[in-house]
Amino acid sequence: MTGYYDIVLGLIPVALLGISAALTFVGLSLTAAIPVGAFVAMAIIGHAMFVNTPADTADDARSAKPPINAD
Repeated sequence: MTGYYDIVLGLIPVALLGISAALTFVGLSLTAAIPVGAFVAMAIIGHAMFVNTPADTADDARSAKPPINAD
C-alpha cells in the first residue's frame, strides 16, 4: 500500500527532472529551468517535513503522562 511519504519520495526526482526537462523543452534555458525544478522539489520536501509532519504513534504513547493514582 502506497503511503503519503512513498509518493513524496517519488515526486522529488519527478519534479526536479520532469519540470526542468519540460521547461527546457518549451524554450527556457537549462540554467533557468533547473532552479525552478529544484524549488518545486524543495517545496514538496518542505510540505512533507513541516506541514504534514511524520508522526510515530509509539513515540506519542511514550511521551504521554501516566495517570495519577489517588491512593
